[in-house]
Amino acid sequence: MNQKTITTLHKMKSDGEKIVAITAYDASLAHVCENAGADLLLVGDSLGMVVQGHESTLPVTVDDMVYHTTCVSRVTRQALLVADMPFMGYATTDRALETAARLMKDGGAQMVKLEGGVPQLETVRYLTERGIPVCGHLGLTPQSVYQLGGYRVQGRDQDAATAMLEESVALQQAGAQLLVLECVPQTLATEISRNLQIPVIGIGAGPDTDGQVLVLYDVLGISVNRIPKFARDFMQTAGSVEDAVRAYVQAVRAGGFPGPEHSFE
Repeated sequence: MNQKTITTLHKMKSDGEKIVAITAYDASLAHVCENAGADLLLVGDSLGMVVQGHESTLPVTVDDMVYHTTCVSRVTRQALLVADMPFMGYATTDRALETAARLMKDGGAQMVKLEGGVPQLETVRYLTERGIPVCGHLGLTPQSVYQLGGYRVQGRDQDAATAMLEESVALQQAGAQLLVLECVPQTLATEISRNLQIPVIGIGAGPDTDGQVLVLYDVLGISVNRIPKFARDFMQTAGSVEDAVRAYVQAVRAGGFPGPEHSFE
């Protein structure tokens, strides 16, 4: 199988082929996820909760992200490797450039992900003009969890939905080449996916986005915290870790995941 690139994912969207993403934080499990057929590996700052045991992603540092990205990049041969920019790692454009450079040069990431809409447009533009591929993230943005009042579905009222749609278009225009939508109503996620030329990867956003992403530990049913509504424990019917990840991959490709019970109205 050839190396997946941003161009590959854009073609998958245009061909109507589902994109499968999953988080990875170390070499062994990254290898398993890639063997199971994942198109994209995300070194997420979710590691702060599922690996480090924090109550949120906020304590994760740039050094943490570089370390874990390096571990994953050493074994990744086919999947597109994306790394999260951690909280305050892109507070200014200069800081964002420094963080992105470390994640790519030292960590081996092929794309960086940052959270937020309008406040991040200048940063997205600044990075892409300097050759750094950017993935946006709208909806529930975990780095803003205290500002949002908790882990809650976003975009349910008409004004919020309209604003999110406008922000998604603005991120694309600023240069973002991929977008993650987290915990948004299915109808809104569908509308955003259809309005954008770039691939939209959903997590708790219904089945009609261009692809899905889940935290690996939720797929395996071993997260410290309660498995969220939008996730599914694939380990219950699997004989091995790789079988569980492969079942997730196949379910996304076939349209069997997510189902109505994993989506929001």
